[in-house]
Amino acid sequence: MEKIYKAMKSVGSFNVVLGILMIVSGIAFGILVIAKGAKLLKHKSDIMF
Repeated sequence: MEKIYKAMKSVGSFNVVLGILMIVSGIAFGILVIAKGAKLLKHKSDIMF
């Protein structure tokens, strides 16, 4: 039974770390997208279709 608990502990800690990394990368990409969108809005008058 102890092997099962050790395996569950390692998988659980891996999932927590992976979740934190996904949250951080999601926030970073969100900030980048907002910044690029603001740059497009700033130069809106220069865009011709």
